[in-house]
Amino acid sequence: MIKRLKKIFSKSNPQQKRFKTEFKALLDQETHSLKRFTLDERIFFPCLNDNTAETGFDRHYVYHPAWATRIVLKNKPDKHIDISSTLHFSSILSAFLPVEFYDYRPAKLDLPNLKSLAGDLLNLPFESDSVISLSCMHTVEHVGLGRYGDPIDYDGDLKAINELKRVLAPGGTLLFVVPLGAKNVICFNAHRIYAKDQVLTLFSDLELIQFALIPEDESDGGLVTDPSDELLSRQFYGCGCFWFSKKK
Repeated sequence: MIKRLKKIFSKSNPQQKRFKTEFKALLDQETHSLKRFTLDERIFFPCLNDNTAETGFDRHYVYHPAWATRIVLKNKPDKHIDISSTLHFSSILSAFLPVEFYDYRPAKLDLPNLKSLAGDLLNLPFESDSVISLSCMHTVEHVGLGRYGDPIDYDGDLKAINELKRVLAPGGTLLFVVPLGAKNVICFNAHRIYAKDQVLTLFSDLELIQFALIPEDESDGGLVTDPSDELLSRQFYGCGCFWFSKKK
């Protein structure tokens, strides 16, 4: 801890100066109040970058679960099944309806109305044409790149997509989210980035109900439904949100 603090305060800057000044002020206030806590340099936990004019957040991971939650609640399924999306989505959605969450690395999450189970996206534990309400968001772009301990497989994403389409019931809803840009690229070993046309081709046997984009530049908006080709052409790492349905 001491070594870490010396590294943090090795050079003078405004944030460090403010930290020291405010700590001394708090020590002084402690002497004029009822002492209720241990306040000591040895247990410093410096947070030097949070004094901002606005609250920062990860645009992809705030907007896309909000988008998906609204659609699921609108559809009112008896149960929703999610494959390895952010846990925030399944945990909040389970307050409204039963949710089953499946992941290659099971999550130890214990909440009413939520089952957290082991599942391989390349071999989903469901019968064909059986899942009415399904989501797989910000997940497929990782499959086969080894980041999460899965085997290297250049076509892992294609196999995962085929599994999602296999288990989706006729008339069922699939909420699919991946990084979206003007070009198809792999940023190894983090993720793939898809162009819109490639995603639509991969799901050409499904019906597109809605498409929305979370632009990488916040000045372009938060969640843009039916974005223009010009806006799409300016993306390197945007976020594409696709609402598909399997034809009956």
